[in-house]
Amino acid sequence: MSTTIDTAPLELTERAERPRPSLSDAMAWEMSKLAAQARARWTLLVGLVAPILIVVVLNQQQRPPKDSLYGRYIHQSGFAVSLLVLGFASQWVLPLLTALVAGDIFASEDQHGTWKTVLTRSASRGQLFWAKTITAVGFAVAVLLAIAASTIVSSVVIVGHQDLIGLTGQVIPSPTAARLVIASWATALAPLLGFTCLAIVLSVRSRNPAVGIAAPVVIGMVMQLVGTLGGLEALRPLLLTTPFESWHGLLAQNPFHGPLISGLAVSAGWSALCLAAAFLDLRRRDITGG
Repeated sequence: MSTTIDTAPLELTERAERPRPSLSDAMAWEMSKLAAQARARWTLLVGLVAPILIVVVLNQQQRPPKDSLYGRYIHQSGFAVSLLVLGFASQWVLPLLTALVAGDIFASEDQHGTWKTVLTRSASRGQLFWAKTITAVGFAVAVLLAIAASTIVSSVVIVGHQDLIGLTGQVIPSPTAARLVIASWATALAPLLGFTCLAIVLSVRSRNPAVGIAAPVVIGMVMQLVGTLGGLEALRPLLLTTPFESWHGLLAQNPFHGPLISGLAVSAGWSALCLAAAFLDLRRRDITGG
């Protein structure tokens, strides 16, 4: 009896002196969980390997896809192949790949009933929210880097680094074309992060991984459809899919950056609204049940 009485204050003291987890601790935990997921590793592997296979297939085609932007030039320059793949990937591939993690990173806690467990580790909801968000954003950046690097390198190696024909018919020398192609892929980062935040809010609100993963892709396809409809031109600049096309201005005879600037603003607006809605939903949620 005396032993129990004597050790109880000591246990309470040790518990009180135990340092509270920081945001970096929560991030390290979330990143370790992500690294352990086979889905995340396979996604990055596909991002590295699939572009190589696509470039090989395109290079073997006798009839280039002339109805696609830069499709007619895929046998003339590897840079044209990179831009063709960029146009295709931005339609639904990039939103899907980022949603594989962002759409699941919150909903998986609901699916497994682990919210109560993770929140009793002395980490606040805010710390967990930003740790998961930063992890999802980091994965989106990694996916884009993997696909962009694999596409550009394989295109140049397999097809060549010949001069590129610009969108206004001008000839762009190879060194300049390389810089412009890299910059074009970089413009996809802002809308990709917008789709990441969209997947996050859907993951938080739906509490369903399937919805969090599939819904951003469906929404992106609907946005693309709306952007092609006549009479809705006023809505097109506000759609999250429109910034994926902002790289077109970089390849004109006289480059223009208006679409790029507006695309950054639109992507930032979507990201801020989605994260605010997700944070408020998570903060108000009752997790006592698990």
